[in-house]
Parts: sequence; C-alpha cells; structure tokens
Amino acid sequence: MSPEELGKANGILIVGETVDGAPVPLVAEMLALARRLIGSGNGLACVLVLGDASSSATREIVAAGADRVYLTAYNETDLYASDMWLEAVRNVLTRFAPDLVLAGHTSLGAELAPRLAFELNLALATGCEALSKEEDTFVATRPCFGHKAREVISLRSKPAVATVRARSIDPLEPDPGRTGESLVLVLDEMNTSTSPRVSSRTREDTGEGPSLEKANVVVAGGRGLGGPEGFGELERLAECLGGVVGASRVACDLGWCPHSRQIGLTGKTVTPALYIAIGISGASHHMAGCGNAGAILAINSDPEAAIFKEARFGVVGDYREIVPALVRELAHFKSRQATVPMDAP
Repeated sequence: MSPEELGKANGILIVGETVDGAPVPLVAEMLALARRLIGSGNGLACVLVLGDASSSATREIVAAGADRVYLTAYNETDLYASDMWLEAVRNVLTRFAPDLVLAGHTSLGAELAPRLAFELNLALATGCEALSKEEDTFVATRPCFGHKAREVISLRSKPAVATVRARSIDPLEPDPGRTGESLVLVLDEMNTSTSPRVSSRTREDTGEGPSLEKANVVVAGGRGLGGPEGFGELERLAECLGGVVGASRVACDLGWCPHSRQIGLTGKTVTPALYIAIGISGASHHMAGCGNAGAILAINSDPEAAIFKEARFGVVGDYREIVPALVRELAHFKSRQATVPMDAP
C-alpha cells in the first residue's frame, strides 16, 4: 500500500500492550471485536504495538486477526511513558485513518485513551462491555452506577475512542496461515524530562498460579471472614479449584490480605468463569470489579446480604463450616476421578 493510500484507509486501530515481548490476551479479544465490527467491509484491523515485540509476537497478532502491525523504533519501548505513546498513536493516525481506536481497559488504556480523545476532541467511552455499529455510528454499552445499570452511548466522531474490558468477547481461533504486513514507526527523541514516566518496573510477588486478571476461578474474602486466618481456608479452596485468592477493600485495609489482591472499583477488575465471594456484602464498589464474572457463588452468614442479588448461586451459613466441607468434597471428587479407568463409560 502506497503512502498516499495509507491516510485514506479506514477500519479499526488497536492499541496493543505487551508483556515480556508477547501481546497480552486482551489484544486478541479486541481483534475479534474489530473483525466483527468491520464485518464484510474493506476496513483494516491494525494493531499498534506498545513495547518490544518479537517476530513471533507479530505473527501471533496477525494470526489473531490483524491486517497490519505497527512497530516502534524507540530505545525505551519496554517502559511506558504516556507522552511517548500518545505521540505514537498520533503518528499512526497520520498514516491510517481509522473509524475507531480501541485500547484495553487497563491502567495504560485508562490514561492513554482519555488523553487522546481530549487532545483531538474525539468521542470517548471507557470500560465498554460491548460495541456495535449502527449505520456509520459506533454504539458502546458500559456499566454505570457501580454495575447496577448499563448505559448505551453513541460515539459521534471519527475516529471514536473506546476502552474495552477484558473477557468481554472471545478471541478468534488463531489462523497461522493469515498474512499481514508490519510497518516500523520511527519516533523522534522527545524531551520527557518534565513528564511522568516509568523509571523501573518490579514484578509483584503474587505467588504461584495465574494472576487475578487471568484466573478462571477467583475465591475472594471480605470482612465476614473475621480475621486474616480465614484466608488460609480460602487458599485451600482456591488450590482445589485451580484458582486464585482475592479480597475486598475492607479486608485489604485491615491488613488481612495484600492490596495487590484487592478487587473492586479502586482495585483490580476480574472476569473469571467462577467468582466465589465469601464473607463479602456485595457493595456496589466491590461489584464494579467482579460483576462481569461468568457466575458468582456467594457464601455469607447474612441472608439479607446484597451479594445474593448478584449471585447465581448462594449459600447462607458460616464459612468456617461450609468451606472446609467444600474442600473435603472436592478432594474426594478428585480422588474418585483419578481412580476411574480412562476407558470407563
């Protein structure tokens, strides 16, 4: 495609984050959304890679549905600097004229997308659970009032900007045979001496297993546990289910669980297949972080707890009796499964 044609193309631009040189899972999810929105039209699904990306990562992005991958030639791409990445997005917009810019609803996307929308006077919707297209207008659906309601927003600018929540759409089946192009952007050295920037990165110790955001099962505890010892029971239950332990803000503020495990409006947002809330009342600020779980199982001694209105399954009782019994049953079930012959009916 010639330089003249680059600026005339339409489609969707995805801001793609990487970790250790590999795209985060949300990139493939946004590509699936982009392909659905483009449909049978001639628009392109393009990804701007934020951070270092290996050739295998580029192939992975193309296999996930990208038509074009923009890479950056800058000597500090492994550390996020908001001004630098804002310049990178603007650089792409001069070459590729998308109808929509998508970013993940992450700490990076939550900063970058509003800045881009403000500087270019574009329509913005953050934290979207769904996006559709009605004629020439993108329509976003997102939670509001602490996940108690959903609002539908029409994005009447071109391009429009939106951030997408993780696991709001399933990624496409990777196609290793897909072909796409990659272009390298050369960014000028920028004077960022007065701009906030990352000087170093330290990986938090979250123990073994997947992170909260990637876990298929999350077992979370709140004030109702009565003390830090209750999280020992939760760890045993999470281990049986191959899950990860989380906590409400109150439990973290009381020092019962590290703040890196906090789930909610001021903590992390999780979207597991199963969310087990133990001793958690179900306040709106907590549900903002787990309301998109596939299913919620609530265990609480208070039958009037708000969490039961949000849960698909509910158990009223003392977790000190319920959780150990559940762990025993799960262990018994696993042992029975292990003794069943592979060819048994």
